[in-house]
Amino acid sequence: MNARDDFRPLDDTDRRIIQATQAGLPLTPRPYHAVAEQLGLPAAEVMQRMQRMLDLGVIRRIGAVPNHYALGYRANGMTVWDVADERIDELGERIGQLDFVTHCYRRPRHLPDWPYNLFAMVHGRTREEVEAKAALIADALGTASRARDILYSTRILKKTGLRIGA
Repeated sequence: MNARDDFRPLDDTDRRIIQATQAGLPLTPRPYHAVAEQLGLPAAEVMQRMQRMLDLGVIRRIGAVPNHYALGYRANGMTVWDVADERIDELGERIGQLDFVTHCYRRPRHLPDWPYNLFAMVHGRTREEVEAKAALIADALGTASRARDILYSTRILKKTGLRIGA
């Protein structure tokens, strides 16, 4: 039996854990223990409940989110590609595996003005670096790419998930 088979609504303790972690885990060697201490719970319970919420899809992922601007990556380009719809899954998988692609996904075309259906985000210190990475994607796509472009970020948008109140 998986967690989805054993679905129970979130209780007050789950909500307290979400509230305590929604701005990020504490930057300590044992973050779950720090959350547990803050909430007056055993660490094992916090970890078990968070795993259950991950399994249920209540929490989508737990991971580090580096600030690429602070790391010197100031040129950020969403590369967009026009590829055959019947090959997009295969090609998207291939491009998504490139170590310099941070996001890769399918998006609908809006013909006749927007023929692109495959998007791949790359970051670089300069536009030239982003263009070099786009050239590597073009090489990987080969003749499957019928058209392409690069959309550069012009400002930083604050990225946060859903916040629940007390």
